[in-house]
Amino acid sequence: MPQIWMTYDELGRLCDCDSSEARMRAIHLSLDRRKSRDGTTRVKLDLALTAKFFASVRESDFDLDGAIAALQATHRQMAELLTPHEFLGRRGVA
Repeated sequence: MPQIWMTYDELGRLCDCDSSEARMRAIHLSLDRRKSRDGTTRVKLDLALTAKFFASVRESDFDLDGAIAALQATHRQMAELLTPHEFLGRRGVA
């Protein structure tokens, strides 16, 4: 199972509450909490909250197929720019 770490604000959005209520919930559930390098405290979701997070991602209106197609198109364009077409014809010329 992957580890999902969230700020109190993110946890609050997931649980439909504000960040202070999310903090109290994290304490009540004894969730692991760590202060990140950016100074923000993050909590590690337990199994139930992780399942809730994945369910919320699945239910979103995000066009995953469209995003994958756009990413593949961008990759093709970048690969064409990086292919040394000009150098392939000059190999034998010195």
